Amino acid sequence: MDPGICYIKPQYLIPDVQIKTSAEGDTEKGANKRLLEETATEVEESNKSKKWDHGGGGKKDRKRGQNKHRPIYKEDRTLHLCNSLINGPTENKCSHPNCRYVHDIDKYLESKPKDIGDTCHVFNVKGFCARGVTCRFASAHLDDNRNNIKADFYNENGQSLTCNGISTELQVKLRKRAYDFSKSKKILQECDRRKDAQKNKLSNNKQDEKRNPEEEENEILPDEKVFKEEDVEINDLETEIPKDEKVFNEEENVIQEGKEKESNAIQKPFGSVVDEDTAGRDAPASKKNVDFFNKLILSPLTTVGNLPFRRICKEFGADITCGEMACVVPLVKGLTQEWALTKRHESEDIFGVQLCGNNPFLISQAAQLLQENSKVDYVDLNIGCPIDLIYQQGGGSALMRRSNILEAIVRSCSTLLGATPFTVKMRTGVYADKSVAHELLPKVEEWGGSAVTLHGRSREQRYTKNANWEYIEECASKAKHMAVIGNGDILSFEDYNEKMKLAPHVSSVMIGRGALIKPWIFKEIKEQKTWDPTSSERLDLVKKYVHYGLEHWGSDTKGVENTRRFLLEWQSFLYRYIPAGLIEHPPQKINQRPQKYYGRDDMETLLSSSNSSDWIKISEMFLGPVPDNFTFLPKHKANSY
Repeated sequence: MDPGICYIKPQYLIPDVQIKTSAEGDTEKGANKRLLEETATEVEESNKSKKWDHGGGGKKDRKRGQNKHRPIYKEDRTLHLCNSLINGPTENKCSHPNCRYVHDIDKYLESKPKDIGDTCHVFNVKGFCARGVTCRFASAHLDDNRNNIKADFYNENGQSLTCNGISTELQVKLRKRAYDFSKSKKILQECDRRKDAQKNKLSNNKQDEKRNPEEEENEILPDEKVFKEEDVEINDLETEIPKDEKVFNEEENVIQEGKEKESNAIQKPFGSVVDEDTAGRDAPASKKNVDFFNKLILSPLTTVGNLPFRRICKEFGADITCGEMACVVPLVKGLTQEWALTKRHESEDIFGVQLCGNNPFLISQAAQLLQENSKVDYVDLNIGCPIDLIYQQGGGSALMRRSNILEAIVRSCSTLLGATPFTVKMRTGVYADKSVAHELLPKVEEWGGSAVTLHGRSREQRYTKNANWEYIEECASKAKHMAVIGNGDILSFEDYNEKMKLAPHVSSVMIGRGALIKPWIFKEIKEQKTWDPTSSERLDLVKKYVHYGLEHWGSDTKGVENTRRFLLEWQSFLYRYIPAGLIEHPPQKINQRPQKYYGRDDMETLLSSSNSSDWIKISEMFLGPVPDNFTFLPKHKANSY
């Protein structure tokens, strides 16, 4: 049996389609010949369109990686209603004399798309819909005069269900470079001095071995700093993110020139302090607000690991969640779209934010911002991201080759965050034949890291090979007190049990793609049994995601289309779930493609379709018809297999 194929029970298989005589009277042989000619023409045209844009010598683009320059739906902002009228007719006039938005409600309603439904989920949950007249379910909460109403149970002073994000005051400070980063600056300077002292001591010891013992000389090596603050320019180090990867398509704001304020900060010992009385392999370090032992952790997932998806995973039993990877430069600049990735729902009782960057000064500044302005239980550093754009600028997995810079980051951030744990997520290494995680992991513990997550693949492998859990166990056995979290290829409770037997020193397990394909995997692992949801139960899960999306992104046209877009991205993973009752030899493996099959009913067949047009049909069940000329292209060319 082919190990890459998930075999389906015979009664559910789609039979092979045989080519028969066509209506024009072609023979089977002639039809085959004509089909081959048409196919050859299509392949030739496809190959012509797949040349490298930068002149790759005629090489053809391989069907792997990301689909860049994907079409993203954008609204015509000139058709938006002015915020002064969003709650209906009012005597208050717009305060902006050159406002380009619509100020006539009748004119706006003429161009507004038809309402999607008669009930507004946001209004039913919160008692008030902030989108007012612009809501795509506005008929549920507008009176006869088109005023936005409030339900009796609405509590205007009630706390929001989400927190974090960026305030206007903080954004202004960051844009003017008026935020006080003296704390992180002082810690990094001390880290630099300690590094110099260690180098001098090591050099002197080597010199002493060669000298005559009677000679006493005090030699100091030239100043060799790992990094210099004067070399840091935010604009030069900026990591650009493709516009289609951002939550919102907003114009980037330019930081105005300014000077940082300097003040004295209390110095703290570097790294985490281990309790001498703590004994045993499972005993965590004393610097812990978070227990990373024996937990099921949801991986930080770019684009698809958004707040609505994390809410669903929490309901299925995920113990710890983490926000999407946030780049430090946009955070320090105060860009709204990047700060949106730090938002946290009240159901996320243990929540962390993952940072990505290439410079200790900027990463420590971002860590200081999060500690002082957000509610986070831990901060994670991404040194495993394989994306070329980030790797080529020295971030992500490139930091695994820059140990001096990595040491400065871990030591400074661990000290800066105090009792808040600072963790690291890494891969086995950059190259498939040269693993370095076993060397880095003990160093991260020495530098003050509270936990390390190890993805059992290299940057070079991406997702093309099975995760190496034997190597994860080798690395985990080298940790003294620090938690080591294993990650890779878990799609069932059987996979979980197998991996834990292979790696008994692993403290916890992190699940990424497995949760995207079947978010109920956390429930299966805790209950140690397979759950085979019906098509209606799976559709209810999609409906719940839509409701959570409307709460998070809004119920106006922009919010609806944001929800649709992220739902379709999730569908590019969800369809890969194969119902357990259809599999010939369960459980399903994450790297297996199924034979072509029918579901047990029409809805199950639709939910299992790999055609993105079918995903759009599913979205239209809850979000109404798509806009004119709407197209969707999955983020991954190979649909994430």
